[in-house]
Amino acid sequence: MTSSAVIEKELSDLRSKCTSQIEGSEVITCHPAQIRVQITKTKYKKLVVCLQFPADGYPSNAIVIEIKSKTIPERLCNGFTTICDAEAKKLCGKPHVLDILLFIRKFLDDNPFTVCSDELAFIKKELITDNDEIKTKQKAGVITLHLKVQEYFVKLKCKVPNEYPEHPISVELDDSNFPGLFKTMFVAQATELARRRVQPPLKKPKPGEPPFEPKPSLRHVVEYLVKDCIRRFPVLPCPVCKERAFPKKPEHVINDPKSGRHVEWMYCGHVYHHGCVDAYMKIPPFTGGKKCPDCGKRIYHDKWNIAPKLSEDRWAHEQARQREIDEVVEFLS
Repeated sequence: MTSSAVIEKELSDLRSKCTSQIEGSEVITCHPAQIRVQITKTKYKKLVVCLQFPADGYPSNAIVIEIKSKTIPERLCNGFTTICDAEAKKLCGKPHVLDILLFIRKFLDDNPFTVCSDELAFIKKELITDNDEIKTKQKAGVITLHLKVQEYFVKLKCKVPNEYPEHPISVELDDSNFPGLFKTMFVAQATELARRRVQPPLKKPKPGEPPFEPKPSLRHVVEYLVKDCIRRFPVLPCPVCKERAFPKKPEHVINDPKSGRHVEWMYCGHVYHHGCVDAYMKIPPFTGGKKCPDCGKRIYHDKWNIAPKLSEDRWAHEQARQREIDEVVEFLS
């Protein structure tokens, strides 16, 4: 069979078999000069495959491949094109248009990180140190992070869903030697941050503001966990006494909530010794609520959830009582 006859047969097969054999495919153009097929797995996992038959000698010579996408990074498309070129050369000697398209569809199925490859590259380059570990399971869409700072560590799993970035990543804690409160907080805060990236706020946008659009959550969440939590808390000083809030050795962490050296986390992002913040919350000024000495934000915590007026009345009562005691002691002396 001549090269032109092989090409005509390939084009006919492509028209009749492509959409049935290759899930999510759509033939855009199909003629000897060029083939263009769009392959869609999700809204954000979408490729346009451009194929050109060689000037002569097809199928002995490989078809020319170009991959484009508006949602997948150009760097990744170029790398994948190189892989497809190598695959096409293996198929030389037989018609291989449908085989190449099937190979590309399988790539989308087996690589859930295609839409977050730039985020993953940032995490590896900017957030992971020589003391850390990062592992990826492509088919499962799972990223495992083992993060260390001094003698504290956290092992996390981040799952990238098929519908990413319209759906948020999920975060699971595998292991850690941080105090229990902080382990719970890490997962809760990460989950909430991821949710806010994809779910519109209840408050409607003001006139003229653009409508809400889902945003990628992987880099945002991991950057928060690494920079604002795991690397920061173990060395952060208590805003009241200025001493390191966490003990140097994790085994010396005190888990008794009533102990003076128990570590408390505040919504402003700072950590206090329980005894320090307890004493600080009981001295004036109280107007407008007690403020964090480090950032100036109001301190909110269930343990000290009392109105400024009540705090002031209690303090005044304690001061009056102390004066009475001092007067009695002075009289007896």
